[in-house]
Amino acid sequence: MTGATAAGVPERLTALVQALRSHGVRIGTGETVDAGLAVEALGLTDREHLREGLAAALLHSEGQRAVFDPVFDLYFPRSVGAPQDTRHEAGAGRAWQESDTADLRERLAAALAANDQEMLDQLAAEAVDGLGGYGLAPGANGAGGSGGSGGSGPSGRSDGWSSHQTLARLRPETLLARILAGIRAGATGDDEFTDRLQADEIRRRIQAFRERVGTEARRRVAERRGTDEIARRAIAPTADRVDFLIAGRAQLNELRRAVQPLARKLATRLAARRRRAARGKIDLRRTLRGSLSTGGVPMRPVLRRRRPARPELVLLCDVSGSVAGFANFTMLLVQALHDQFSKVRVFAFVNRVDEVTDLIGRDAAGPEGLSARILSAAAVTGWHGSSDYGTSLGEFAERYADAVGPRSTVFVLGDARTNMSDPNTGALRDVAARARKVYWLNPERRALWDTGDSAADTYAGIVEMHECRNAQQLSALIARLLPV
Repeated sequence: MTGATAAGVPERLTALVQALRSHGVRIGTGETVDAGLAVEALGLTDREHLREGLAAALLHSEGQRAVFDPVFDLYFPRSVGAPQDTRHEAGAGRAWQESDTADLRERLAAALAANDQEMLDQLAAEAVDGLGGYGLAPGANGAGGSGGSGGSGPSGRSDGWSSHQTLARLRPETLLARILAGIRAGATGDDEFTDRLQADEIRRRIQAFRERVGTEARRRVAERRGTDEIARRAIAPTADRVDFLIAGRAQLNELRRAVQPLARKLATRLAARRRRAARGKIDLRRTLRGSLSTGGVPMRPVLRRRRPARPELVLLCDVSGSVAGFANFTMLLVQALHDQFSKVRVFAFVNRVDEVTDLIGRDAAGPEGLSARILSAAAVTGWHGSSDYGTSLGEFAERYADAVGPRSTVFVLGDARTNMSDPNTGALRDVAARARKVYWLNPERRALWDTGDSAADTYAGIVEMHECRNAQQLSALIARLLPV
């Protein structure tokens, strides 16, 4: 395997572990030692065997592969430096031409049709080198830049490489029809089902090639700017570490799929806390009374036994705009934990409040489209579509006073942005006075609280407010704050 010599393996392995830890992967000394033993056993000859061996030693779940694979490609790269151009006598000193792009597309179509993995790796490297370079390295000579339809010239002049720029110029997705036509020309018969399967397979190969281009661009940039920096900054975080307010549809879907496993883990923690709480505190009077038989020495402490009753939980959720993704995930997670409580009631609001417990119940039509179901089936908006915390809190305190009692813990979910309307702090004080405890989970960074139209600091003076930007923070807060 080029790019990882025996002398540098311990340093590369240590740096790999540190980079994975920076992305939230929990790796201890034992796992690191196991990884070293795996490298010793597998060697460096077969890079993919080494990848799988290190993944088995270091990772705890399949979801962590999304971070591990690109980090592994940085510290144990397939190659080093620019690809060798064996098709032209000028080699790396020859400027990239339009004809080179056309030739690359022809060879890419053939490699995709044949599923030639080695050739696809080579073509990805050539594409990034010829089409992805931008800027000029300090002290570079000769023409460069990214003007026109060509690349930035010879790879030695580029200050960086962009996978987006490479793919925009190469346009591999437009090769689908050409590849399918070539396959059909060599096939007999006309089977529509087979055609669809072939089209899906070619799309998968094109997507895999796009990922190869991204890996190659990161490798080239890492060689110039430092592997450690790129490993920290250029690797997409796992879905549970992405801010709710900027999470895309795919990341939110992945979070929804993680609801049930996360709920089982949190239920185990809550059950353990409940067992510890049930032991009770020392009953001093009964302990001293029992010590009379030992001359006043309290040999056997007597505990005041608790008779715990399962608490009630109330969610009050802002479902407007980008906050909806945060609220939806939390609603689904708490609903999955409903067996841990005697009662769970969920209320949603934009500028009006309505109960939506039945919409997210176990018999509801799945987690997908929860926002649409709430907005269509519940009365959460009035005369406009902007959030109004003051009006919503007032309506909740007035209409649903029976939902909050001395056994109720209330969670308010929202960014506390009132759109310059009255925050109605009196309504929140009324809810806090009737509830056992009120917590406010805010998906915005703490530095943004009380900026613009935010009333976060005002509400935080009444109830306990916590920053809750991603699923990792949410799970930690739920495990710590949920009543037992």
